[in-house]
Amino acid sequence: MEASGAGFGVAVIVIILGWCSWRMYNFLWLKPKRTEMFLRNQGLKGNSYKFFLGDFREMVKMVNDAKTKPINQKSDAIPRVLPFEHKYLSAYGKNFFTWLGPVPVVHVTEPALVKEVLTNSYEFQKPRGGDPLFKLLITGIASFDTDEWSKHRRIINPAFHAEKLKSMVPAFYKCCAEMINKWDDILKSKSSGEVDIVPYIKRMSCDVISNNAFGSSFNDGQTQRIFDLLAELVDFVVKSKQTVYIPGSSLLPTKRNLRMKEIKRELTGMIRNVVEERLTAVKQGEPNKEDLLGILLESNSETIKEHGNEKSGLSIDEIIEECQLFYVIGHETTENFIIWTMVLLAQHPEWQTRARDEVVQAFGKKTPDSRDALNRLKTLNMILNEALRLYPPAPIMPRMIYQDTKLGDMTLPAGTIINLHIMLMHHDRDLWGDDVKEFKPERFSEGVSKVTKGQTSFIPFSTGPRICLALNSTMLEAKMVLAMTLQHFRFELSPSYSHAPYVYVALEPQFGVPMILHKL
Repeated sequence: MEASGAGFGVAVIVIILGWCSWRMYNFLWLKPKRTEMFLRNQGLKGNSYKFFLGDFREMVKMVNDAKTKPINQKSDAIPRVLPFEHKYLSAYGKNFFTWLGPVPVVHVTEPALVKEVLTNSYEFQKPRGGDPLFKLLITGIASFDTDEWSKHRRIINPAFHAEKLKSMVPAFYKCCAEMINKWDDILKSKSSGEVDIVPYIKRMSCDVISNNAFGSSFNDGQTQRIFDLLAELVDFVVKSKQTVYIPGSSLLPTKRNLRMKEIKRELTGMIRNVVEERLTAVKQGEPNKEDLLGILLESNSETIKEHGNEKSGLSIDEIIEECQLFYVIGHETTENFIIWTMVLLAQHPEWQTRARDEVVQAFGKKTPDSRDALNRLKTLNMILNEALRLYPPAPIMPRMIYQDTKLGDMTLPAGTIINLHIMLMHHDRDLWGDDVKEFKPERFSEGVSKVTKGQTSFIPFSTGPRICLALNSTMLEAKMVLAMTLQHFRFELSPSYSHAPYVYVALEPQFGVPMILHKL
């Protein structure tokens, strides 16, 4: 009898092991091969699936190899920034597929298909899954889809209304003036000198976020600590993206996992203190501040009152997540946008002169403190658009489908990642002409819609319902920084500058940007 029971137990174990083995074999081989055949039947070209890793090893190697070699300033940036995608775009055409482990990735560069994805946010969502520790960094509205995203967007929207931008201008000016003064101090009695502009613009951008989002200065010890912790967390996340995520590995007590969770706890605690202090002040009758946090709290309170239901608004934890997102995304995008614009103006002094003449004509030596006047700087606006075309902050926007979905004439299987290639599209000769690699701001002289001919071919801040909330504030900050810099300095790239664009969080210069500043 006992032998019979033992035999039955062994049989159950064998059946379970066999079932698990079959599931794993199906996940790592049979399903990807069926998907590959399905994609080819849709007319897509792409790589044959390789067991377990897919194209991951090749992709990481090509990115790391590209980062070892700076390029000529006049060279095409695409092979360095997106070496893997560039290779297969050349081999397969504008839309193709590769493999991230056993997961298919469809790469899209056609404007009509990009528009279809970005205007249908319920069908094409942000990728879920992967390493859960990534979610310690990317939080708030950036991590939501469907109804939850709509709720957050509705409450956050008032903080970015056009009329609120006027209240941001003084902080833009104050932070930029402090940066200009630091550059003056470095030059001292000299008429010119070399400065790596990157750390100064990063610091200025952090200060802008601190002032406009939370009414504090970067010099405040707590605020500086928040940015230091976020920088450490970003570094962990970027390095983790170069390894294959094994489900469950985030639960292991490794040094990385423990440190990331420790950072998250400290960050949450510090931001919670800021939020709760503000809520206490409002309850005690103090007037609400007109910074992003104040507007967010007011909008949230009004939403709850309107619906008479706490669930209609954001919880304290959700507000904390949105605040962290302000810190992370707010300065990464803007600072690199400004840096690349200055690089381009240094490379093209004739356009630097034209922009300076326009600023001087509009403001003279006075502070460019009028939002309306800044927005009327047509030449500077053309230059900023061309900088965003050549060096978009986010070269790729990933999406994912969770059920079989039509895209154009194709039907894509559930579980497919869709990479929308903004930078490849911005550099597409068929869309922009033979001068696509050249810096030619005049292409935007009659506006974006004229040059794009109504196509969704210029979207540095996305488009559709998920267009970047901070688009207008980012553009205004960039105009303020460029206008004030042009008033005070003429600048050129140092001979020690190495042209090395690469993707970290945003598209940024790998080795800094040493410039020769000349006082005016």
